[in-house]
Amino acid sequence: MTEFPFATAVDVRYQDHDTLGHVNNAAYVTYLEEARVDYFAEHADFEFEDLSMVVAHLDVDFYQPVAHADEVEVAVAVTGVGGSSFTMAYEVRDEGTVAVEAESVQVTIDEETGESRPVPESWRDAFAAAEA
Repeated sequence: MTEFPFATAVDVRYQDHDTLGHVNNAAYVTYLEEARVDYFAEHADFEFEDLSMVVAHLDVDFYQPVAHADEVEVAVAVTGVGGSSFTMAYEVRDEGTVAVEAESVQVTIDEETGESRPVPESWRDAFAAAEA
């Protein structure tokens, strides 16, 4: 079971709903992104323009729909750091109940060449401190 050192509230917008009144599956990816950026700002003091990375893999498991919510809570953890990538786990919670679990792999890149580069030591240190 993943321990989550960070959670943030993400607004559920009207346009996030499908015709059945449930949050559309595609909207959850945006919720994960918003939570990821909040995690970096809170735990790593990263500026958005310093985040030279791309999402290389995303795995999402849906357990129950979210309907009629004003916001959801998204919990985030860094679960692994490799040479040029790191893995994050997520839970999207609706009133305390897990609606979605997800995992993403981000690859750090050199903006000029677009090629992967090592995860900066400052990022590694920030992840270790946040997860301690």
